[in-house]
Amino acid sequence: MVSIEGITVEFSDRKLFDNISFVINDNDKIALMGKNGAGKSTLMKIIAGVQKGNKGKINKSEQTTIAYLPQHLLTEDNCSVRDEAAKAFQEYFALKAEMDKLNQEMETRTDYESDSYMALIGKATDLGERFYNLEEVNHDAEVEKALLGLGFKREDLDRPTSEFSGGWRMRIELAKILLQKPDLILLDEPTNHIDIESVLWLENFLVNKANAVLVISHDKAFIDNITNRTVELTLGKIYDYKANYSHYLELRKDRRTNQLKAFKEQQKWIAEQQRFVERFKGTFSKTNQVASVERMLEKVEIIEVDEVDNSSLRLRFPPAPRSGDYPLIVKELSKSYDDHIVFQDANMTIERGEKVAFVGRNGEGKSTLIKAIMKEIEVQGTCQIGHNIEIGYFAQNQASLLDEKATVFETVDEVAKGEIRTKLKNILGGFMFHGEDIDKKVSVLSGGEKTRLAMVKLLLEPINLLILDEPTNHLDLRSKDVLKEALLDYNGTLILVSHDRDFLKGLAHKVFEFKNKRVIEHFETIDDFLARNKAESMRELKL
Repeated sequence: MVSIEGITVEFSDRKLFDNISFVINDNDKIALMGKNGAGKSTLMKIIAGVQKGNKGKINKSEQTTIAYLPQHLLTEDNCSVRDEAAKAFQEYFALKAEMDKLNQEMETRTDYESDSYMALIGKATDLGERFYNLEEVNHDAEVEKALLGLGFKREDLDRPTSEFSGGWRMRIELAKILLQKPDLILLDEPTNHIDIESVLWLENFLVNKANAVLVISHDKAFIDNITNRTVELTLGKIYDYKANYSHYLELRKDRRTNQLKAFKEQQKWIAEQQRFVERFKGTFSKTNQVASVERMLEKVEIIEVDEVDNSSLRLRFPPAPRSGDYPLIVKELSKSYDDHIVFQDANMTIERGEKVAFVGRNGEGKSTLIKAIMKEIEVQGTCQIGHNIEIGYFAQNQASLLDEKATVFETVDEVAKGEIRTKLKNILGGFMFHGEDIDKKVSVLSGGEKTRLAMVKLLLEPINLLILDEPTNHLDLRSKDVLKEALLDYNGTLILVSHDRDFLKGLAHKVFEFKNKRVIEHFETIDDFLARNKAESMRELKL
């Protein structure tokens, strides 16, 4: 369907890709994997046609359609959510308008035997074939189903897009792509801005209704559930596995073991040949043999061993000071904005050392309740912080709140107090900020680097109530694993908002569900909660 042939991308000092080729077939669901900087997004842009390589080409037929959702995108702000999503059918509406115009013209003209009238009939016939070949659908119903599935409420659909954040506008663009039903969908980190229920909806759509999909994602559960093939970028080359992500990890480990074994054997053989050359160089009777061995050594292609990310990200939260038995007690808590009720009569008691998850669709009040705990907003009811509580808070937009003009070191130095100031460089090193990195301005850091820097600030003083609101956005898989291990070891109380099921797995042993203006307590793990709710959620979303 789509053929990638000999793509090479090179800069002045290095090659990002070297003669990459592979084919995307009908119904392939491919995870594009590789460490940060391997060039995944660049390759996706080349396939999408928005960027070109130095060499190579992308082959596809004229009828093959490709839709691309980049990481960062804003829709226009000149219409409603419903109308923006309906632009997915603009070919249909444009053809219909042209057909109506031609039919009206043929009805009003009387020069039936003229050349221009014959040409008009020919044009209408050709256009009609294209029009009637398009699938007949209820466009309004399809638009509504996609938008509701991606987390919008029915009353949101006629609001202007200008009232929504970039994350919500990204969902509108995703809805447009899904509604177009292209032959190939390219998705770069599609789950960063959507909640668990919307991720489940998207998974179901991609598996059961989409044709071919190529996706970049740091959401392990998402890519495991939707993909049947993994293409890995490493050392400028690709490795293609007919396997989902988890199976690919096992196969990659075996591959590297075999590479390492072959590399060591090759190095041993090269050393033996070099010793022969050194020993008999200058010996008349061995001149031809020495020359032959030297020529052979010049032609040897050294076996490459896949790179391993050896960066030393280490994360450990300081021991939590002992708090009272109940760090947080919420009674009859309600919040509304004018006539809009976010939640009402919420009750919760969180005990010392508990790790709980707040889950629910976006807009149901998870972040609002956290803001109430942090005394950032006015609420009705009681929100009582327990005895001797020190809160560490990571907001959903924490990385964007950093001072762009400050350096990495200045960012942590301004909040550090006491003896810990002598350890700042070591702490930053543990978060992969080494050497000159600490003098970089925040403005030049990547999203993942900003998130790591914001996380460093939580480590600078002991805390016993840790509140994390979507902490894994922009973190790669390895960084998320390290953060999760640190949270498992953390001996304080944890409140966690996240849409990443794999990250939540094993972390949260109690779930507070935000739904229909209520907060419902579930004494079960996130896995049990999702397993129990998945079928119900899918029915609710009419899939």
